[in-house]
Amino acid sequence: MGVVGSLEEFGRGDVALAGGKGANLGALVRAGFPVPPGFVVTTEAYRADHAGGTLGEPVRAAVLAAYADLGRPPVAVRSSATAEDLEGASFAGQQDTYLNVRGDDALLDAVRRCWASLFTERAVAYRAERGVADAAMAVVVQEMVEADAAGVMFTANPANGRRHETVVSAAWGLGEAVVGGLVDTDEVVVRLPEGTVVSRRTADKRVMTAYAAEGTVEREVPDDRRRAPVLDDPSVVELARLGARVQECFGAPQDVEWVRRDQTFLLVQARPITVLPPPEADPPTDWSVPDPHAFYARASIVEQLPDPLTPLFADLVRTSVSRSLQALFRELVGDGVVGEDDVDLPTVNGYAYYRYSVAGMARLMLHSGGAFRMLLTRGQGGTEHRWRTYAHPRYVAAVQAASAEATAEEGGDLPAAALLDRVRTLLDAGTEYYTAVQTIIPLAAFSETFLTWFYDRFVKVPGGPPAATFLLGFDSVPIRAEKSLWDLATWTRGQPGLAETVLTTPVETLLDAGDEGPTDLAEWRRRFAAHLAAYGHLVYDLDFANPVPAEEPGPLVDAVRFFVRGEGSDPYLRQQGLADRREHAGIAALSGVGPLRGWAFRRLLAWAQANAPLREDALADVGLAWPLMRRLLHELSRRLLEAEDLVLWLREAEVRTLAAGGDVPDLAAEVERRQEVWRGQRRVTPPQLLPQRPRLDRLMGRFLPAVSEQTGDVLDGLAGSAGRVTARARVVSGPADFSSFEPGEVLVAAITTPAWTSLFPRAAAVVTDIGGPLSHSSIVAREYGIPAVLGTGSATRRIRTGDLVTVDGDAGRVELAPAQD
Repeated sequence: MGVVGSLEEFGRGDVALAGGKGANLGALVRAGFPVPPGFVVTTEAYRADHAGGTLGEPVRAAVLAAYADLGRPPVAVRSSATAEDLEGASFAGQQDTYLNVRGDDALLDAVRRCWASLFTERAVAYRAERGVADAAMAVVVQEMVEADAAGVMFTANPANGRRHETVVSAAWGLGEAVVGGLVDTDEVVVRLPEGTVVSRRTADKRVMTAYAAEGTVEREVPDDRRRAPVLDDPSVVELARLGARVQECFGAPQDVEWVRRDQTFLLVQARPITVLPPPEADPPTDWSVPDPHAFYARASIVEQLPDPLTPLFADLVRTSVSRSLQALFRELVGDGVVGEDDVDLPTVNGYAYYRYSVAGMARLMLHSGGAFRMLLTRGQGGTEHRWRTYAHPRYVAAVQAASAEATAEEGGDLPAAALLDRVRTLLDAGTEYYTAVQTIIPLAAFSETFLTWFYDRFVKVPGGPPAATFLLGFDSVPIRAEKSLWDLATWTRGQPGLAETVLTTPVETLLDAGDEGPTDLAEWRRRFAAHLAAYGHLVYDLDFANPVPAEEPGPLVDAVRFFVRGEGSDPYLRQQGLADRREHAGIAALSGVGPLRGWAFRRLLAWAQANAPLREDALADVGLAWPLMRRLLHELSRRLLEAEDLVLWLREAEVRTLAAGGDVPDLAAEVERRQEVWRGQRRVTPPQLLPQRPRLDRLMGRFLPAVSEQTGDVLDGLAGSAGRVTARARVVSGPADFSSFEPGEVLVAAITTPAWTSLFPRAAAVVTDIGGPLSHSSIVAREYGIPAVLGTGSATRRIRTGDLVTVDGDAGRVELAPAQD
């Protein structure tokens, strides 16, 4: 190949010669697509002449000869670098384009300037950011099309990832203004293969790019065409079908530039869409409930299920929670009071809700006297005693027994149905334990509520500390987990050279026991493994789809590194300081009241302080069975589907059919559909209470805010921890985002669980969608002395990373700074 070749001489394998644009256009010509005729000045010409800044005689002669063969028409001259229009990076807009180039001298000058554009500051920085060390420049020269309309077409929808939707942008005139974003365009979405226009937005197109004597010029669009659609439905469907053929040619979704002349479409560029989200369905808008004689609440266990549930977990947890609750109510109020149809854990638009029948709850209230006595009783017969002496040991024993069985059967051939049965047994043990934990929470709630009421009304003096001060500084599992990481970091800093190793070694290598290293690194791994054994089961989210820290310990390594760098505060000193503050506050409060009030206050104080750590300690071990359940599910998925996580997207009945050797028709397509629906559901904020009735909202709103969407510059929620802070926000969806969280940012999350505690030393404040005054976020935020506003319903949707927000933990509101122009 010489320094110049016609487009049809190149194909997809000729990027090194023709650059990305030239190779793709050549492939389109070879495949028979309508492409304006032209030629490519190859990278051989660039390498021969670009250093001197001019075109040597052989290259000049070849370019002008090709131009003459083309008929010397007005042409478009566009750069085609070897690093652009590729699957990994488009490099769109990084090099130059010249339109309506006329004559030999103008053509040669345009080629030279295209070469030079490879070394602009913008292009060099773009390549450096993507690790492209070397690039060469070809130049595409094509006959200029005097287009009446032009635009861009994405053969998959970049907004929602749907592969069956084509998105067309269209404007009058030439396409340069469209590509450069200089004009408003019509936006049309076409569903294929049906050829249905599913949406259309017709813009007010005030300007268009048109020919000038040389180059192009922007002109006003005539009034009668400004608000007229550029493409009617038949035309846009025709174009979308052309795009589908381009996608089939290249084997991947494409970003296509097109022009139209005399009702005929021509293609002037095609490149892969480099960033395309997974496909998602439309977000749901209908929140009607299947049972109109019940109310639905996102509370309790649902606080640990912020996202739509995966299908298998939804099936298993629904029956498991229902059985556990039935057993609890029988124990609390006797047989026959709450029936099987009175309480459940269904999903609405994928989100878990507790469903309580109105009739069943009425019967429960009539028989609740004994239940309240049990819930509030300390010692023998009380819920705390039952949790410590029965529920927790029973759960631990069940998990240990199942782990021993799994270890003994390692490498064995336990039938697939038996694997699923073992998961169900473990989940039942987990939900039974969680149900026992639910009986602990009222004890902590009532004792704190009564203490606060009595203190505020009869004890507190002007300027006195809030009642929450009396509950600070106690030990709990999340705090002990933080101390464990602090201890590891302290030991690391004491070993010569180890701190640098821990800070700079990739996590996978750092934790690879097979990777030989110095003795102190082996000891570091042993200590870190001990931390995982003790705390690696603290779940981020109860759904099976989410790993536990023991499986993906990267966020914990980040926490250790945070402490190794000397950032954060000593948790021992912080806790001791809070305990001292608590003791001093108690002494001061008692010194100002009389004997009777003092006696009552001491009793309430002792009651609340005894219960203060219970919730966190009890909740911390809910996830004990989760690491083993996830291992069993991975094995089940590999057995049935030859994929590690695919089984999570099946219904329980489908899994049992496959386990029995049966077939589930169209399984792959159905799984893909469910994943699309799940992603669409994940984009909405589920109402906290259903049905959405003002009276129900008012009744429950103090403890369970029913706000789902809020507008304006203020988000209202529940006051969780006192204080007021203004800082930049960081929206954290899960452990994958932990490493991006910077010290001093406001943590914005759907929920936080004990597994999130490693972020609190870095956070300036906490804001959540779900939760109340006794949620993990509130309790731990108080220990760290940072403001918390909980239960906003929509913080993760309304706040963006980088937004400046003011968190007022006293008022329970978040102020959003006005958007900057």
